[in-house]
Amino acid sequence: MSGRLGVRQLLEEREESFSPFAQKSRLSKGRLKTETSSPVRTEFQRDRDRILHCKAFRRLKHKTQVFIAPTGDHYRTRLTHTLEVSQIARTITRALNLNEDLAEAISLGHDLGHTPFGHIGEDVLNELYPQGFRHKEQSLRVVDLLENEGRGLNLTWEVRDGIVNHSKSRAQVLGDEWGEVGTLEGEIVKLADIVAYINHDIDDAIRAGIITEKGLPKSATRVLGTSHSARINSMVCDIIEFSWAASGRTRIKKGSAINIGMSEKVRTATNILRDFLFTNVYNVQSAREESEKARVLLRKLYTYLSKHIRLLPAEYRLHGDDKKRWVIDYIAGMTDLYAQKIAGELSLLDGKVAP
Repeated sequence: MSGRLGVRQLLEEREESFSPFAQKSRLSKGRLKTETSSPVRTEFQRDRDRILHCKAFRRLKHKTQVFIAPTGDHYRTRLTHTLEVSQIARTITRALNLNEDLAEAISLGHDLGHTPFGHIGEDVLNELYPQGFRHKEQSLRVVDLLENEGRGLNLTWEVRDGIVNHSKSRAQVLGDEWGEVGTLEGEIVKLADIVAYINHDIDDAIRAGIITEKGLPKSATRVLGTSHSARINSMVCDIIEFSWAASGRTRIKKGSAINIGMSEKVRTATNILRDFLFTNVYNVQSAREESEKARVLLRKLYTYLSKHIRLLPAEYRLHGDDKKRWVIDYIAGMTDLYAQKIAGELSLLDGKVAP
C-alpha cells in the first residue's frame, strides 16, 4: 500500500492485534462535528496531539498540584502530575494490550479544567457558582467549547468520556461510589490518576517536611513498599496482574470480559495511604495562610469580574448567556501567576498569595 492514506490504514490494521476488548480507533463513536480523517494518524492520535498543542495544556505548568508557591524546584505542578498519569496509564495499557493512544489522550486531557491553586480553587468556585463547579466537567467544557478561540478541540467520544469520568471526588478507590467509564482505557486512566497523585503527593509532602517516610502507615507500607518507586511499582504491577487474572471470569461490563482493578490487599493499602494524605497533608495545606489568601483572591476576582464582564476575553463570552458561567470559565482557566497578576492590576489584593 503506497501514499499517505496508507499510513493511517496501516496503523488501524495494527490495532487489530490488540486485545479484543481494546477500543479500536476506526470504531470510534465519532466527534461532535464530522471531520475528514487524517492520512497519517488514527483518531485517538489526533486527539492526543490536539490536547498536547492547546493553550490549556501549556497553562498546567503554572497551576498548583498541592503546594501553593513552593520554595523548591522539585515540587509537582498540575502539568507534571498529568505527565506522570500518562506514563502510568500507558504502562498498564500496553501490558494489557489495550489502546495506548486512547489512554494517553485521556491522561493528557483529564485535568485541563483544573483551577488555579489546586483543589482550594475548585472548592471556592464550587461555592461561588450556583450550579456548582467540578473540574472534570470543566475539563470537558474546555475541550468542547473554550479551547481554540472558543471553537473547541472536537475530540472523539471515547476521549471526552474518559475526561469527564476520570475523577472520583473523595470516594474510596474502587468503592461503591467509584463510577464507571465507557472504555477500559478510561478506567485505567482513572486508576493511574490515583496511583500518580498518592505517590507524588507523599513525595512532595516529605520534601516539605510535613510528613516523614517512617511516619507513613505501616499497614500500607508493608504491602506497597517503603520507597516512592517501590509503591508505584507495587500498585502498577498489581493492577496489571489483577486485570489479567480477572479476564474472562468476572463481571461482564459493556461487552468486555476484562475487569480493571486491584487486588483486595493492594486496594486496601492504597485507600489507607489516601486517607492518611487527606488527614495529614491536604487538610493541613488547606488551613495554611497562603491557602486562605488564595481563597480571598479568587472570591475578589469573581466579584469584580462579575460586575465588569467586558474585561473577559471574547472566547469566554461566546457560549450561552450565563454571565456567571463566563466568569467561572475565565477564572478556572487562569494559572496561579496570572490570577495574582490580574488581581494585582485591579488593586484587589493587600498582598501576594505567596508567603
